[in-house]
Amino acid sequence: MYKISYNVKKTHKIAQLRPSYHHYFYCCCYSGSLCYGCYGKETSPNRRFEYKYSFKGPHLSQADGSIPFWVHSGNAIPSADQVRITPSLRSQKGSVWTKSTVNFDNWEAEVTFRVSGRGRMGADGLAIWFTTAQGLDGPVYGAADNWNGIGIFFDSFDNDGKKNNPAVLVVGNNGKLVYDHPNDGTTQALGTCLRDFRNKPYPVRAKITYYKRTLTVLINNGFTPDKDDYEFCTKVDNMVIPQEGYFGISAATGGLADDHDVLSFLTFRLSEPGQELPPPEAEMPKQDKDKYQEEFENFQQDLDKKKEDYQKEHPDVQGQPIEDMYESVNDREIRQVFEGQNRIHLEIKQLHHQLAVILDEQRRYVSVATDEISKRQGESGGQVGQAPSQEMGAVVATQQEVLRNLNELRNSFYESLKQIGASQHQGNAVGMGTYETVQHFNDIKEHLHVVKKNIEHLITRTGNPSEKQVMNCPDPPPMPSCLGTTHFLVFVVIQSVLFFSYIMYKSQQEAAAKKFF
Repeated sequence: MYKISYNVKKTHKIAQLRPSYHHYFYCCCYSGSLCYGCYGKETSPNRRFEYKYSFKGPHLSQADGSIPFWVHSGNAIPSADQVRITPSLRSQKGSVWTKSTVNFDNWEAEVTFRVSGRGRMGADGLAIWFTTAQGLDGPVYGAADNWNGIGIFFDSFDNDGKKNNPAVLVVGNNGKLVYDHPNDGTTQALGTCLRDFRNKPYPVRAKITYYKRTLTVLINNGFTPDKDDYEFCTKVDNMVIPQEGYFGISAATGGLADDHDVLSFLTFRLSEPGQELPPPEAEMPKQDKDKYQEEFENFQQDLDKKKEDYQKEHPDVQGQPIEDMYESVNDREIRQVFEGQNRIHLEIKQLHHQLAVILDEQRRYVSVATDEISKRQGESGGQVGQAPSQEMGAVVATQQEVLRNLNELRNSFYESLKQIGASQHQGNAVGMGTYETVQHFNDIKEHLHVVKKNIEHLITRTGNPSEKQVMNCPDPPPMPSCLGTTHFLVFVVIQSVLFFSYIMYKSQQEAAAKKFF
């Protein structure tokens, strides 16, 4: 038998004073008068999420269209983000129900839904159920009549013509009552409130709490994105419902139609403050527990057998713990750092060798140019040979400057090699030599800029033969053949640009790789 502590429609008006997530105060007042008494709810109960009685997007439905731990029927259409209980068509019915029964006494359900349609009025409405049996199909908002349990109805069509819809009603049934459709269930309602839940900018949320034989309904009206902005709707005290039952959501349309979409249904188990909930494995049925235990023992036996077979096939590792054969996370990080340092060392060593070859070619070229200048000065002691001698002197001076810069570059490479070699011999490879290596790379970059500037200046001075007297290239020695000035300068410029690009690329790669350490 269901007892009603108050009837909102007949005598009282409920006014919320201080809403919060679980702790709220309210006053009971006679209509048009001051509050005659206020009282507060006790300390919030403990909550534990129950995933087997919940669903939520994304990835709500599986590949076959089913919902994990839930069953749907009628015109319900599950998707990745929501469940459309009924589409916006006439005479549609649909529902979703939990596959297993709820076996805890106190609970809280948070339902997020959206009711939308083109018309000013909609039909018929949506219902949230807790019943002893799954009402997969029927005349009460798409679910079965004569239910045993509780139903929270979101009625959007005014059947009795009293202009008291849309409304939220709490209707209980012991399995013997027939729902009063002509009067919109007002004669059977244990609690009700007027709330317009159609065509809201944000999804509407309903929080239904059953705790210590008290059923409370809070509504988020859908005008704000704040998920915790709930308003008090109704409350039923001293209400006894079945200890075990199924959660369900159903909806139906009639001559008018709305889209009834449920975005999430989250169920929480409630317990008294200070009371510890039993672990999930303690609530598992004995049959399922024995089944899982048997599967675990079979898996353990297979694993032991494979270990024995491996030891027989690899006698050299017999007696050695298998864990020691695998690399730990710290060992792997240190190994990767040393491998990176070795690659840098090899690359710089190769560049050092190539630079040595370029220096040898440069020295040989300067030597040939110096011999040619001495020869020309010996042959022509007059005014005629003064201009070519000055030009060749400038070329030799420029080449000597290039040679000096290349020597500095070679010294920088040598210092970098020393730094990398020192860092490889240190235990802390990550923090050692990093800043110094970057500084050396910056020095190399500056030296390359100087080399490029000198080479461009040399090309500018020697690239326009019409303004100055053209000087013939000296006769090449028999072996090796003399390399032309233009070709050599182009070769040096290309080598310098490629080298600079490679150094910058390796620096960026190392910086990106060290982010993971």
